[in-house]
Amino acid sequence: MTIPQQVQRVLQSLENAGFEAWCVGGCVRDLLLGRTPQDWDVTTSALPEQVMAVFGDCAIPTGLQHGTVTVVTELWHVEVTTYRTDGAYLDHRHPQGVSFVTSIHEDLARRDFTINAMALNLAGTFQDPFDGQGDLQRKCLRCVGVSDVRFTEDALRMLRGLRFASQLDFTVDPATALSIHSNRHLLSHIAVERIWVEMGKLLRGVNPVAILREYVDVVGVFWEELLPMEGFSQRNPHHCYDLWEHSIRTVETVEDSLVLRTSALLHDVGKVKTFTVDEGGIGHFYGHPDVGYPMAEQMLRRLKVDTITREQVVMLVKWHDRGILPTEKAVKKALRKLGVEQFTNLLKLKRADNLAQHPDYHGRQQELDVLEEILAKVLEEKQCFSLQHMAVNGHDLMDLGYKGQAIGLCLKGLLDAVIDQDVPNEQDDLTALAKEWAETE
Repeated sequence: MTIPQQVQRVLQSLENAGFEAWCVGGCVRDLLLGRTPQDWDVTTSALPEQVMAVFGDCAIPTGLQHGTVTVVTELWHVEVTTYRTDGAYLDHRHPQGVSFVTSIHEDLARRDFTINAMALNLAGTFQDPFDGQGDLQRKCLRCVGVSDVRFTEDALRMLRGLRFASQLDFTVDPATALSIHSNRHLLSHIAVERIWVEMGKLLRGVNPVAILREYVDVVGVFWEELLPMEGFSQRNPHHCYDLWEHSIRTVETVEDSLVLRTSALLHDVGKVKTFTVDEGGIGHFYGHPDVGYPMAEQMLRRLKVDTITREQVVMLVKWHDRGILPTEKAVKKALRKLGVEQFTNLLKLKRADNLAQHPDYHGRQQELDVLEEILAKVLEEKQCFSLQHMAVNGHDLMDLGYKGQAIGLCLKGLLDAVIDQDVPNEQDDLTALAKEWAETE
């Protein structure tokens, strides 16, 4: 285990000044897991003003009221925080104040999970009063102290815990799990932006499915639309799983990307509202994407998801069940509306959706293989499917006398004609067709 030299110098400077100093929290956890820490946090017996004095111009007072000073090194911004205990958490998120203490044990006792309550100093000495190393070996996520207290203090810790379990492929300690279920309502006190950050990381974890399967009630606090999906029988030979299980298996199967995994989770959210049963007792969900994509839009807006991610997810939910004929013409029409990135995402989502159905109906994988081959051919041959690929542009049409909105309408019409193979994508041919249209108006 190696502490970067710049961080070592921070620790050494504090020790040379007569203070204790430890790397603490996630960086220690990641070192023990053989991972490269992304951030380095230091805790110390030095008071904030003493830390400022030790580091001079390299110190930034980023949170003096909470004992935090950021020390700027060549490669890292190291947060140095004085040993502390937290005051009362009246809003289930932030302590009203902190009290500085002199013991590293007292500081570690206030932390959320045992795997984040370990410290390491320059001499290689560990402080691990709650057996975080043991929980790492057991692959178990467990609260420091009493779980109900930890989650009542800061409700976001529940979602952070589930995120850690997903990212690390850990199980959740039974007492911690019970407390998450019983205190889940406290998530309503948390800013939706913070919820989305944790939810996004959870979805992109190593094993999000195990968490989603066990904690749909927790996710349902902010996305209640998902709750009716659990245990909802689809009553269709294509589906051997209930609606929730199918959805999370789609998440499990699809590529690791925030857009794709969010789309996989929400792609069938409209099914409950569109469920019908025919005379043979077979379940159907006619029009479920048209019902589902506005629901997905509302759910993402509720968490204030960024516009690009939201729009991409909503589009994939809208398109996920559309058939695309295995022809260049059909593929180019889809490319025109979706673009290359989203069309590629759509094929990935369709593939995962199909693989999360009954194995007897996995034959659609071959259809998707054909569409991927056609896509590759269209791109390799640089075939025209968007205005930027057209052999004419707005200036060319202005030279022919087109003005205002007529320019855009003509360009769209020419693109349709090229995709439909009514005219080649050649300047002379397109110009001639544009002239013909102008003369007939």
